[in-house]
Amino acid sequence: MDNARLGKIIFTTLLCTLVAGTTTSVSGQGRGRGGGGGRGSGGGTGSNVGGPPPGVGVDRGLGNASERSEGRSDRGLATASEKSLGRSAAGLEKARVASNIRHADKKLREHPGIPRTLRTNANDLRSDYQAALATHPDLKFGHFVSATRIAQNLHSRNPGVTRAAILKGLASGRSLGQTLQDLGLSEHESNEEKKRADREIKRGIK
Repeated sequence: MDNARLGKIIFTTLLCTLVAGTTTSVSGQGRGRGGGGGRGSGGGTGSNVGGPPPGVGVDRGLGNASERSEGRSDRGLATASEKSLGRSAAGLEKARVASNIRHADKKLREHPGIPRTLRTNANDLRSDYQAALATHPDLKFGHFVSATRIAQNLHSRNPGVTRAAILKGLASGRSLGQTLQDLGLSEHESNEEKKRADREIKRGIK
């Protein structure tokens, strides 16, 4: 009987020890999960949940792209802007040229005597004017007609006074009178030649 009781006591002691160890392990795991949840919640307050880390975005992406391409991205954007401005300027220039040609056509229809006064025909006069617009888009048809007539009147006495020379002066920003003086005429002579050309052109368009 003593041996039986002793065996039961030993068995009971071992069983209690095993149960106590299991309880301690389960309790530790529970505390671990609870602490982890708390830290996760606290950490979530300071972090950027569901989004990119601080400093990551479109601007940083462009900056990184520029750095990786050694500035080629920035140069590409600048070049695109310059090309766009260039296209805009070219478009405006074409519009001015087209407007001047339409005005010239209107004048030629209204005054068919202009080409005869200039010893040419309407088609050639129009073609010459269009060619002049290629280098001077703002050249007015009236100035072109005057330059043509003045050159015809003066070239035999002043070989340097040609239509091309007069148009070059106008394209540089000089007035008709200033251009004639640049080509060797006095102020009085340039004024007289302008008046003479105007009279002849007006007679031709009546």
